[in-house]
Amino acid sequence: MLAIILSILAFVSCFLAGRRSIGKGLVVLLTFGYFYGIVRANLLTTFSHFIFDAGMLGLYLSYPWLSASREKGAETVRVWAALLILWPLLLVALPFQPLLISLVGLRGSVFFIPLLVLGSRLKGKSLIELSVGLAVLNVIALGFGVAEYILGVPRFFPVSPVTQIMYASNDVAGGFLRIPATFSGAHAYGGMMVSTMPYLIGLWTGSQQGWHRLLAMAGIAAAMIGVLMSATRSNFIFGCAMIAFVFFTSRMNRRHRVFFLLFVIGAGIAALANPRFQRFKSLDDTSYITERVAGSVNRGFWEILADYPMGNGLGGGGTSIPYFLEGQVRNPIGMENEYARILAEQGIVGLLLWLFFLTWFFYRGRVAFENGPWNTTRRLNWCLIAVCFGTAWIGTGLLTSIPGTALLIIGAGWVVMPPETHPTGGQQDGWRGQVEQRQKVYVPA
Repeated sequence: MLAIILSILAFVSCFLAGRRSIGKGLVVLLTFGYFYGIVRANLLTTFSHFIFDAGMLGLYLSYPWLSASREKGAETVRVWAALLILWPLLLVALPFQPLLISLVGLRGSVFFIPLLVLGSRLKGKSLIELSVGLAVLNVIALGFGVAEYILGVPRFFPVSPVTQIMYASNDVAGGFLRIPATFSGAHAYGGMMVSTMPYLIGLWTGSQQGWHRLLAMAGIAAAMIGVLMSATRSNFIFGCAMIAFVFFTSRMNRRHRVFFLLFVIGAGIAALANPRFQRFKSLDDTSYITERVAGSVNRGFWEILADYPMGNGLGGGGTSIPYFLEGQVRNPIGMENEYARILAEQGIVGLLLWLFFLTWFFYRGRVAFENGPWNTTRRLNWCLIAVCFGTAWIGTGLLTSIPGTALLIIGAGWVVMPPETHPTGGQQDGWRGQVEQRQKVYVPA
């Protein structure tokens, strides 16, 4: 009963917040996403798996889809979103998998895609709302992470079919578990922390409000510590690359640069002083890395293409299936390769659609790197998304992570749009009663 109430609450709150502005709607949605993992682990009911889905549905229904944006590039974003959704919809009608499995696979394949369109409408005011919300949520997540570090993960995530993968990841120094904070796993925690950093860095370096900058600094510190607590190597690499990119390429005043350097030094000291934060040292093992990459890339990819050119059906190629439906999957296929998962479920047509979309996204990098407000955030976001998709062949979950995938797709829709020509976004971005403001020409510093 509690899970049903939470699902209704997620739907209503996301709908009402979304009617006010894109930023408010996204913050409420991501709030449910941040706590989705810990709630699902403690409410072992069918409906607990759909709390975040209900919030997404509420946000989608709050958006006026018939009111098309006339901005340059918006139509192309809508076309790509439609193409990536229509093909999986057609596959549901084919008898590859039972209907329930196909519906779960459909959710994993298309449910996040409309966020491309919402991301393309993201403007200055909503960006500030989103960034402030992410900073607060990061600090709260760190609080849970610290509590799990001190009291132990089992106090917050009971052993169950939902958490069995979490308890299999006891490879931190001393046999400890990786810290998931409030998320469904350590990878989801670390990945989300890295994904929030572009927005927090933009808020910190660009906002004129002192409390915004303080909150952003707290959110950045929480993200850095969270990546170390999650003990996930790929996220550690992404985080380090992002820090280096900001430090060496971004225009920051001397005070910001000193503070940023102090953040990095503090995180480095914390990592070197605590063996539980040093799992990234296994990156020195080149034989392990070679074996991992070979296993993800080569094992079975071409066999899947030869045996299932039209795919094994939605849900039959590696999409996470609820434990109570796992026995219904026909001819299950599994690979640690996101592109192999798409091939196994959507066939060669679905894979080609995604590859063409990514080619277009990479081409739009010239737009993401144009000067304008939030230019550091745009560039970091584009680079992070490019790296995530560029390394998707050594892991799965990129397109189904809650709430990381939501923020990833929102960012993809945002950075392919031309930057604003004024700091405020030019108009109030609530979807009712939009009010035109006096436009100010933005001149890069």
